[in-house]
Amino acid sequence: MQKEPLFRLEGSTRQTVLTLLKTNGQMNAGELAKHLQITEMAVRRHLSTLERDGLIAPTIVRQAMGRPTHMFRLTEQAELLFPKNYHVLALDFLEELEDDPETAVIVDRLFEGRKRKLIERYAYRMDGKSLEEKVTELASIQNEGGYMVSLENDENGLVMHEYNCPIAQVANRYQQACQCELSLFRQLLGTDVERTECLAKGGGKCSYRIAGL
Repeated sequence: MQKEPLFRLEGSTRQTVLTLLKTNGQMNAGELAKHLQITEMAVRRHLSTLERDGLIAPTIVRQAMGRPTHMFRLTEQAELLFPKNYHVLALDFLEELEDDPETAVIVDRLFEGRKRKLIERYAYRMDGKSLEEKVTELASIQNEGGYMVSLENDENGLVMHEYNCPIAQVANRYQQACQCELSLFRQLLGTDVERTECLAKGGGKCSYRIAGL
């Protein structure tokens, strides 16, 4: 039995298809056409586009009688389109540690530990590169993490701008997150990096001036 969502289905037809697959697990073109009140041919056009974009994946399901049917489900990439509240859980844990005098120091250690893991994860991508190439690689790393990075050359050198902060809710509460990011950049690039603007401090973006360029 298919579940009817308790919330309203809004947005484009493709957004509605994704929402239906999220609430029902997997569906075939006929089931989607019935929900959307459009033809199966129209549904298949939308499914083709969503599959091309890597948001859904087909699975062949064999029936007890009749021909096998193609069922469609969301991919991991599509799951990222739906709201997540991981930051709430993270903040709850950090505040719990901070509120206890015996564990408050652990908060700093957690951020330092995260920085070490990121250095271990990305250091190899800097091997053999010039400083300029390292900056370009760092911008790619940050873009992969959702930071929306751009590089700008001005009269004083090269500046890296981040227009989005995926951990903003944590960074707004814990400045250690920003401090560790700055330290991470300095270690990966092997040069001095100065933060000139910060989203967590009310700026419109995070900006980093990179020495040596």
